[in-house]
Amino acid sequence: MRAVTIAAPGGPEKLTMSTLPDPEPGPGEVVIHVASSGVNPADLLQRAGHYPPPPGAPVWPGLEVSGVISAVGPRLTGWDVGDEVVALLDGGGYAEKVRVRASQVLPLPDGVALVDGAALPEAVCTAWSNLVDVGRLARGDVLLVHGGSGGVGSVATQIGAALGARVIATAGGPERAARCLTLGAETAVDHRTQDFVAAVRDTSGGAGADVVLDVVGAAYLPDNLRALATGGRLVVIGMQKGRRGELDLGMLLAKRAQVSGTTLRARPAEEKARLVRDVLEHVWPLVADGLVRPVVHARLPLERAADAHRLLESGEVFGKVLLLP
Repeated sequence: MRAVTIAAPGGPEKLTMSTLPDPEPGPGEVVIHVASSGVNPADLLQRAGHYPPPPGAPVWPGLEVSGVISAVGPRLTGWDVGDEVVALLDGGGYAEKVRVRASQVLPLPDGVALVDGAALPEAVCTAWSNLVDVGRLARGDVLLVHGGSGGVGSVATQIGAALGARVIATAGGPERAARCLTLGAETAVDHRTQDFVAAVRDTSGGAGADVVLDVVGAAYLPDNLRALATGGRLVVIGMQKGRRGELDLGMLLAKRAQVSGTTLRARPAEEKARLVRDVLEHVWPLVADGLVRPVVHARLPLERAADAHRLLESGEVFGKVLLLP
């Protein structure tokens, strides 16, 4: 099979088209003939040498795919050759075929084209886990989503709105912010020219945000804490602008607030399996009803993986970039 490998840590030019052995499914696994693979910021970090794959995972990038099952492991039930699916991967999605635990596979949701399905697994699992499991988001809560135009942010905005939260989304530029309104945000903030803390205050009547989902990191830490409501939960899932920041513990205590940080890729297989089951139960019906949809910015052939990385690095992407073998 063809796959995109990393010749050495560095820029997009280090992505190389290679020929690798076809994967074979082991017990509890399936092989998927890939229709598309999602491109994520984590892939850019891995390419640069800053985000190694977990033990046992393929060394080439790619955390989510859509496609058709082409082989099923010994004695595995519940999946058949020919099933259209999407999958959350530990790695290896930039390829014509992938091997994955059956517990991390989901049926292609109703109403979603197979080629666009890869825009969902990583983003949906990340958003659901951090909004609901960690952030304890409830109907009527005020939710602040940073990076509402990103792959995770565009899905988190939709899930938050579908769950009955009042969503405030930030994005860079007035047009990108306005698009967040079409995803269900009640308020959209152009972070280049507007103060998101003031926007939270105005939208919430001064109460603050019950949940903040943050991909920015250190640069936003003080203002995120200011934006939180009493009892609010700040969930950090990215470090786009720094990994070290100063936290006002007095304000944290006074607000009885919580700060959490999470990643998805390195979680144990059992935890990922539980998360996939939760997504199937709670989010897939929202997708089938059209309340949550994949947001695709561009679809590029697999051999243009370097261009896909450059596009994602440009800051111009709204939603997801997909690679098509």
